[in-house]
Amino acid sequence: MSYHISRRRFLRQAGISAAAANFAWNLPSLGWGDSAVAKRQRMIFVFSPNGVIPQHFWPGESGKKDQANDEITKLDFKRILKPLEPFRDQTCTMHGLCNQIQGDGDGHMRGIGCLLTGVELFPGDIQGGSDTPAGWSQGISIDQFLKNQLQANSTTRTRFGSLEFGVMVPDRADTWTRMSYSGPNQPVAPIDDPYKMFDKLYGQAKNRELLASVLDDLTDDFRKLESMVSAEDRHLLQQHVDLVRKVERDLKVELETQADRIGHAVPELPPNIEDQNDNMPEITRMQIEMLVNGMAADFARVATFQITNSVGGAKMRWIGIDEGHHGLSHEPDSNEDAYEKLIKINTWYCEQVAYLAKRLKETPEPGGEGSMLDHTTIVWTNELGKGNSHTRDNIPFVLVGGGLGIQGDRAFDFGRTPHNRLLMTIAERMGFPQESFGNPDFCGDGVLTGLS
Repeated sequence: MSYHISRRRFLRQAGISAAAANFAWNLPSLGWGDSAVAKRQRMIFVFSPNGVIPQHFWPGESGKKDQANDEITKLDFKRILKPLEPFRDQTCTMHGLCNQIQGDGDGHMRGIGCLLTGVELFPGDIQGGSDTPAGWSQGISIDQFLKNQLQANSTTRTRFGSLEFGVMVPDRADTWTRMSYSGPNQPVAPIDDPYKMFDKLYGQAKNRELLASVLDDLTDDFRKLESMVSAEDRHLLQQHVDLVRKVERDLKVELETQADRIGHAVPELPPNIEDQNDNMPEITRMQIEMLVNGMAADFARVATFQITNSVGGAKMRWIGIDEGHHGLSHEPDSNEDAYEKLIKINTWYCEQVAYLAKRLKETPEPGGEGSMLDHTTIVWTNELGKGNSHTRDNIPFVLVGGGLGIQGDRAFDFGRTPHNRLLMTIAERMGFPQESFGNPDFCGDGVLTGLS
């Protein structure tokens, strides 16, 4: 304990702010980087809604069989997953994982509410499109479980533990809008306003005029640190300054006139939502930059990134689609126009995952080897396997990155396996094995095998 107190005191006496000090603690040349830094593992759970088009998502018979295991195929990137092809060696798909949680709530509600918790929803008064009304989840989600475990150890503890990002998540609180839970009946709201996220990460900036001063203070702190560290660490400091300045530039330029109106879309869009909806690409990129930036600074090692919500109705006019996503997802497969638009929508979501992977790949691991992507696993998922059937079989799970040590360039097929086993697998590979996660009835066969 005295070790951590002494380093805090040293930096405080040097006039270094808490925001800069949190990054500085991990620089090897200051003598404060330890083995935990080199072995750092991160998890990012990315959500997009309303199912996928299976024929253009899952690798099929064109995938080359692996000679060592006939049940595993090499990835053949279909149209939707094509943006991830540059990350082939660190990408795998997991077909056959099914959200088998029953109980209250409609398919969308159980889809998102049980996705990361693996347990039933409480009875409640939120009425879905069908089935019985429901409330919040009965258990903790895997992201918050990991946060608690990491925060319990001084060598893995970070400033925030976890960060919850959103894009156009409605202001209202209901089962369709929450994927993360800190415990039973305790939903965690994502932050979908980039300005609010910036304030959370870098201080209580009251308006855009203060953003520059926040960045100036950080730059001054880093300048003080330069004289204390090695040339290699000075390079890391400069990279961090560049990341922060890019965030500030985007915040000032991309959405200057929409700062107070971001992120209040609902499935039935009110007339005044048009500007927010059309700024969805800029908001997404801004949030990705801050997510990468926050993890580079070791503000957190776990994050969720919720792009809209279950039953999300974004209108992707920037790719030539005027109809809402949720409405299109209910169209039959025979509607060729809707079918093609849904492929484009899901491809756009994949492009955002690929951009996140790219930013992690091009960011060196602070105090360690390789890139941040080598130490991070992105889990891209969805509340439904297919939108117009509302099935929760074959839930999309795409993993990108090396944080869990799972073999890349693989298309796994688990038949019909409860997705609870994936949640258990994530917990184990992060160093926290569990006999079950969520409803124990779906955990009897243990963690997934044959992954590495």
